[in-house]
Amino acid sequence: MKVLPFTIPVPHDHTIIVQEEVLPYFYTYLHRHAEIQITWIQKGEGTLLAGNSMHTFQGDEIFLVGANLPHLFKSDPAYFHPESDKEVRTVTIFFNPTGKLSALFSLPEMKTVKAFIAQSQNGFKVPDSSYNEIAGLVTAIQIATGAEQLSLFIELLNLLSVNPGLKPLSSGSYTYSMTDPEGMRIASVYNYIMHNYSNALTLEEVAMQAHLTPTAFCRYFKKHTRHTFVHFVNKIRVNEACKLLVNGQAGNIANIAYSCGFNSITNFNYVFKSITGASPREYVNSYAKTVE
Repeated sequence: MKVLPFTIPVPHDHTIIVQEEVLPYFYTYLHRHAEIQITWIQKGEGTLLAGNSMHTFQGDEIFLVGANLPHLFKSDPAYFHPESDKEVRTVTIFFNPTGKLSALFSLPEMKTVKAFIAQSQNGFKVPDSSYNEIAGLVTAIQIATGAEQLSLFIELLNLLSVNPGLKPLSSGSYTYSMTDPEGMRIASVYNYIMHNYSNALTLEEVAMQAHLTPTAFCRYFKKHTRHTFVHFVNKIRVNEACKLLVNGQAGNIANIAYSCGFNSITNFNYVFKSITGASPREYVNSYAKTVE
């Protein structure tokens, strides 16, 4: 795996591209591209890696990924099972504000939207409270053509630019500085961890994926992810545990702990609370209140 530099093919008679996909799982390579993307996850769940951060995702969620931000929508392991009948469905809008659209964003009326785009380099998730409105607009843009499509697209950006609930996907200080060889290294480590988090991972075996000594790997990993190796693995394990807890498996927290790679309930409870701010039981109760 490498951080693939993508070029999104935009037809000569379009300034934006709307892409609908139905696939058995999400694209498996960490990648980046000059275009900003707004992705509506209609169906599918997994972990989003964006810059130096990770987030769980599921159906009925919408994300904006900034230009050249390394990212990967990683499907849950169940999607890769040989007998899996699962699928993912997405609608994505790609646009490059420095390409054909640069003249539009230079207009004085677009000053607020242009500033919003510049401040959204680290991406964000659309708040749940705005989901229906934004999803409706994305659908309208998908169906429309010509000037109507462009008009709806501007309306979408304007709505997002005044939304007070947007929170960055990646840390505010994150900037892309990895070369492609470095990207290959860190992506292979991501991939290995996310496929083996349920096992007793050792620093030595993961360092081998990057062809580094354990000591050199710790420095390298912290530099490129802003996380220690242990904290990164724990975040992945807790993310997976959160998904299992809210999917109705909270009746046996011990099984969840062991299936996500923790070797004791005490350690699981401690790590879970340190990352989420709540115990597993409190997390479930809090989630239940939000969906009532």
